[in-house]
Amino acid sequence: MRKDTLVAMRLTPATELEYRYRKLQEQMAADGLDAVIVAQNADLFYFTGSVQSGSLYVPVQGQPIYMVRRDAGRARMESGLKEVVPFGSVRDIPAILATYGYPEPGRIGMELDVVPVTFFERYLGVFPTAVFCDATPHIRRVRMIKSHYEIHVMMDAADQVDKVYRRAKEVIREGMTDIELAAELEYVARKAGHLGLIRMRVFNGEMFMGHTYSGADSAVPTYTDTPLGGMGASPAFGQGASFKPIGRNEPIIVDFAGSVDGYLVDQTRVFAIQGLFDRLRRAYDDMLRVQERMMELAAPGVPWGHIYDECLALALELGYGDSFMGARGSQVSFIGHGLGIEIDEYPFIARGFSDMVLETGMAFAFEPKAVFPGEGAIGIENTFYLSNDGLKRLTHSSEELVILPL
Repeated sequence: MRKDTLVAMRLTPATELEYRYRKLQEQMAADGLDAVIVAQNADLFYFTGSVQSGSLYVPVQGQPIYMVRRDAGRARMESGLKEVVPFGSVRDIPAILATYGYPEPGRIGMELDVVPVTFFERYLGVFPTAVFCDATPHIRRVRMIKSHYEIHVMMDAADQVDKVYRRAKEVIREGMTDIELAAELEYVARKAGHLGLIRMRVFNGEMFMGHTYSGADSAVPTYTDTPLGGMGASPAFGQGASFKPIGRNEPIIVDFAGSVDGYLVDQTRVFAIQGLFDRLRRAYDDMLRVQERMMELAAPGVPWGHIYDECLALALELGYGDSFMGARGSQVSFIGHGLGIEIDEYPFIARGFSDMVLETGMAFAFEPKAVFPGEGAIGIENTFYLSNDGLKRLTHSSEELVILPL
C-alpha cells in the first residue's frame, strides 16, 4: 500500500481482468449478444487495465481481443489480457476476428450512452448486417460489484483524502481565497498520487479534483448534477472555487474526490473560522442524522429508491424542504451515487430506482447536504461499501465540524 510516497505503477492483475470479462460474457449470453465492443476510456480501463486508443472486442465465448491503434506497445505492457494486437482502422476488424477463428457477430452491444454518433456509424459500416444494441446496462452491472482488489485501491484513495482533510485544518486562514485553498489541497493530493482527473459517465460531466468554496459561494447552483456548485473562476468552467476571500463565521466546504490508480472515493467535510451561526450548526447535526438513517437501512436486498425515500422523508420532517440537496429550484433527485472508476456509477440512491436493490460488493458515496442561499451550504459525505459483514465506511476522516481559531 502507498502512504507517503509512490513506489511503483500498479497494474490490474490478469486474474482480475479475466473475472470481469467472464462476468460480462455471462450477461451477454443471457441477452443473446454475440459480441460487445468496448471503446470508452473508463470501460477500457476496467476490462483491459489500459486506456490506449482502440477497442476491446469481447466475444460471448473465448478470449477478448484488445485492438489498439495507439500505442500497441504500451498497451501490451499495461494490460494483463492475452490478446493485444495493433490495428489501423475499424475496417481491419473482420480480418482480425477471422485470424482468431471468431465468426462475424450478428448481434453486437456497444456503449450507446457515450459513444459518438460518427464512431458508431463506422462500426455500422464494418458490420452492415448486424443488429446493434446498448451494452451499457450490462457493463454497469458488472462494474457495480467491487472485488476485494478494487476495495483495497479505494482504501488507498480514502487515505489520500484524509491527507487533504488534515492539510485543510493546517492551512485555512481568514483572507485566503477559495482558489488558494483549493490549490494547497490539490498539491497535497497530487503528491499522494492523485491522477488529477475525475471521470464521470454523464455527457459533459466535467470535473476536477473536487469543490472547495466558502460562505455564500458554496450555495451558488451550477450546471452540474450536484447539490453544490460554486461560482468557479470563470463562466468557461462555472463550478468550484473562485477568488472569494474566506471570512470568519461562514462554512468552508471541502468536497474532495480521492483518486488512486483509477479508483475514486468522495468525501465532504466542513470547516469554519471562529464559529458558525446556530442554523448552520443545527443543519450539520441534522445531515449527520440523515446519514445515520441511511446506515440503518443499507443492506442487501433493499431497493435504492427506498433508502432515498426514507432519508428524504427524514430531511423533510426536520424542516429542510426548501434546502435539502440544493436550494429550491435547484435541488437534485439523489442523495448518493455509486463510485469506482467513475463518480456516477451504480447504485444510485435516488428517486425512482425502486426496482434495483443493494448487493454485497457495491460501493457508493452518500452526501446529505443543506443549502441556504446567501449564507452557505452545510453537510457531510462519505464513501461506503457493502461487505459480507454489512455496511463499512471507506473514508475515515473525523466527522466533527472543524472550528478553527482566528
